[in-house]
Amino acid sequence: MRRFPKLAPLSLFSAAAVFIAACSGDAPPPQPTDTSPIPVSAAADVALKRLTRAQYTKAIQDVLGQAIAVPISLEPDDEVDGFFSVGSSEAGISALGVERYESAAYVVAEQAMVAGDTRDAIMPCKPNGIVDEGCAENFVGIVGRRLFRRPLDTDEVKRYATVANTSAQTLGDFHEGLGFALAGMLQSPHFLFRVELGSPNNAKQMPYGDYEMATRLAFFLWNTTPDDELLDAAERGELMAEEGLRIQVDRLLASERARAGVRNFFLERFNLYELDALVKDAELFTSMSADLGPDAREETLRTVEDLVFDRQADYRTLFTSGHTIINRRLAALYGVPAPALEGFGKTEFSASSPRAGLLGQLSVLALHAHSVSTSATLRGLFIRSTLLCQTVPAPPANVNTTLPEPSNAMPTLRDRIGEHLKSPSCAACHQLLDPIGLGLERFDGIGKFREQESGFDIDPSGDLDDVPFADARELGSLVAAHPDTVRCLVRHLYRYATSHYETAGEDSLLKELMARFEQDGFRIKPLLRHIALSEGFRFGSEAPTEAPEKEAN
Repeated sequence: MRRFPKLAPLSLFSAAAVFIAACSGDAPPPQPTDTSPIPVSAAADVALKRLTRAQYTKAIQDVLGQAIAVPISLEPDDEVDGFFSVGSSEAGISALGVERYESAAYVVAEQAMVAGDTRDAIMPCKPNGIVDEGCAENFVGIVGRRLFRRPLDTDEVKRYATVANTSAQTLGDFHEGLGFALAGMLQSPHFLFRVELGSPNNAKQMPYGDYEMATRLAFFLWNTTPDDELLDAAERGELMAEEGLRIQVDRLLASERARAGVRNFFLERFNLYELDALVKDAELFTSMSADLGPDAREETLRTVEDLVFDRQADYRTLFTSGHTIINRRLAALYGVPAPALEGFGKTEFSASSPRAGLLGQLSVLALHAHSVSTSATLRGLFIRSTLLCQTVPAPPANVNTTLPEPSNAMPTLRDRIGEHLKSPSCAACHQLLDPIGLGLERFDGIGKFREQESGFDIDPSGDLDDVPFADARELGSLVAAHPDTVRCLVRHLYRYATSHYETAGEDSLLKELMARFEQDGFRIKPLLRHIALSEGFRFGSEAPTEAPEKEAN
């Protein structure tokens, strides 16, 4: 099939340009002890949210078909406060980004309109000739509803159908013409941005509308666009009522798609996407290969998924359990039997193993290390800032952060750090980080266990907030027991769900979420439900910008 020619008069992105400028264990889990909505004293400002790359890809495949190959050369995601989901609420689209989205739209539309199963699945009718206004409008109305996450009004349907029919006459083919209408919808700000601006009701807090709630729920719990059942519930006006909202939240959480939502949260929270570009010195680390980083990422995500959905275990066991899910490559690096001949399988480290929990996984150990060595500082920083939500001051300007080279007098990293800490300008930060990171020093820069460095025994002891530990396993237990660990998860998960940094007006809500998290045995799945039903998720303050105008004829 020939590629779609670009018809200049369409100017389908002109509205977008205006818009952007303007704007533990396996015991049965306890039942939630309190299911009432959690109030918020002051809702946060609403904001438009650009789809992340992952959301853009998943939305297209869920609407048009899983066989669609979505281009990856798109506007880069912006990370704010540790999350792409937060950065999306502050992101616009550059001039180059406009061109990339336009190009991607035509590539996707061409695939969708090729004769075959994919096209058959999304076509609601068979055209009667090269031009069929009724069939074109039918397609635009049904597919556009899924893409825009709301019904298209009559003018919108006619506009896109006119594009399809005019193009079909020019090209002599109904489906090729329809591809232009589809490409136009894929370039619309109503697809590229999540329009969640609330409905003014003469109050300080504005409730999100039904279709806005459908969008918020789907991208929070599934990280993709709403399905037809959720949009149908929105059309019936059920998502602004507590009972209707509960029914849909429970349905979404019971779906297999909820696993993808949880995976994406931890992918962003632990920066696991960086493992795709993991770089190590292959001469020093002979186990290094191109697929080791992605394998390590998959181990952590599968372990989290199993903890949340299959075992419904206490979140704190993520740092203490010997339970993990690995493939043959990781099993060889960990020095344990492979649990499966192909793919990933479950395994359990023995009580005598030096490896347990998240801090024993390659995803953490390799990612937070240098390409040629370990790093107590980077590993300590991950625990202090990411797992505990504690602030680490930035180093003074022009401070020399280089450690002394290994020598007979200072053969181990602990020795070199001790010398480094004699500098007052270095000690303030490194005292917060290095005594923690040294607990993981028996794992080399790729995560393989060792007992010696440069022929000298490694001392893996340290302390976390003045509580001493003997090794990595004891460090994991301290992280699990630290009160900031669960508070940090609640704060991060709420931040991710609402796509904004929490405000003072949400402090009471966060405290109540924390209380219910504890009452529910620190299970993540009930916490997801509490957040989705909370007023902080259902209400916003006065919108700082306007919704995108619907494209005019």
